[in-house]
Amino acid sequence: MSVNFPYNKLNRLAAEEKIKEEKFNRLTLSFYRYVNIDEPKKVRDDLFFAWEKWGVLGRIYIANEGINAQLCIPEHFFKKFEDHLNNYAVFKKIPFKVAIEETKIAFYKLTIKVKKQIVADGLKYNEYDVTNVGRHLNAEEWNKSIDGGAIVVDMRNHYESEIGHFENAICPEAETFREELPMVKELLKGKEDEKVLLYCTGGIRCEKASSYLKHFGFNDVNQLHGGIINYKHQIQNDKSLDNKFLGKNFVFDDRLSERISDDIISNCHQCGEPCDVHVNCKNVHCNLLFIQCKSCQKKHSGCCSPSCIDVISLSEKEQKKLRSGAEKKKMYHSHKKVDLRSAFKNK
Repeated sequence: MSVNFPYNKLNRLAAEEKIKEEKFNRLTLSFYRYVNIDEPKKVRDDLFFAWEKWGVLGRIYIANEGINAQLCIPEHFFKKFEDHLNNYAVFKKIPFKVAIEETKIAFYKLTIKVKKQIVADGLKYNEYDVTNVGRHLNAEEWNKSIDGGAIVVDMRNHYESEIGHFENAICPEAETFREELPMVKELLKGKEDEKVLLYCTGGIRCEKASSYLKHFGFNDVNQLHGGIINYKHQIQNDKSLDNKFLGKNFVFDDRLSERISDDIISNCHQCGEPCDVHVNCKNVHCNLLFIQCKSCQKKHSGCCSPSCIDVISLSEKEQKKLRSGAEKKKMYHSHKKVDLRSAFKNK
C-alpha cells in the first residue's frame, strides 16, 4: 500500500529546533544514478520508512529513469544506510558526493517524491541517450583541458553561476535547466568539432546535457566527473592541482552555498557592494531568491522591496489572509532576475 506523502509531522521551526538539540554529527551528501526502476512508488515507500527510522533528512526524486538525492544522515547510521542502498541491485555501490563544508542543518525534513524525470529537462526521448554521454574528466584532466583552450560551459542556472563559476566559462542566463539546453546548443553552434567541457554541481545535469549535445553532432564532449563538489575534494587532497573555480558553489538545501575559493565575484542586488550571500525574501508570499549584504539585510528587514516590507509589518493573521483565497500566486518567481536597486529609489 502506497503512503500518501508528505508524511512529515513537524513544522519547519519545530523540526529545526529538534535538529539543533541533536548530540551527534550529520553527514551531508548527494548521489544520483540513471537506471531503470520498474516500481518507483514501491521503492519510494521502502526507502522512506527505512530512512525515517534512522533520522535521515533530505530531498529525493525517484522516477522510472533513476534516482536523484540530496540528504543528510546521522553519522552513526551511515553504515546501515549504505548497506540498505546496496541491497537494491539498481543502487549497488552508487557513488556518494560528500558536502565540502560541515553543517548541522542542511535539510529539516525527509521528502521522497516520485517524478516523471529525476531532472526536469523537457527533452523528447529521441533527443538524447544516457548510455552515450561525454567523457568524464577528473580534476587534473579538467584543468589541463582548460589550459589547452577548451570551451567551458556552466550547465547551471544564472543564480548559481552568479556567485561562482570556472574561469572564462560560458554562463547562460537561464532560469531553468529545461531552458538552458537549447540555449547552450545555440551558443555552441559552429563549434561541433571543438573540445567542449561541461560542468554542474554534482554531475547529474551534465549526463543529460552531454548526451543531448552528442546527439546533435558535437564530437568532443567532456564533463567534470562528480561536478564541482568532487572537484573541490580533489584539489583539497592534491595540493599540486590549481583551483580554477572562482567563488562559491550554489547548493539546493538550506545552506544555499559552499565556498570553493575566497573570491567574491558577485554583488548585493540592492546596493551593489561585493557580496555572494543568497537569501530568500522574508515575505513568504514573495520568497524571492536574491543576493543581499548584511547592511541591506538590516536596512530592509531581510526583504527585497518596499512592498514586501509592508507585508511583513502586518499581523500574522493578515499575512495569512493575503496568501489565501483565489489568488495564491507568489508576488515574484523565486528564481527570476529582477532589478532591486530601483525598488527603493522613491522611498
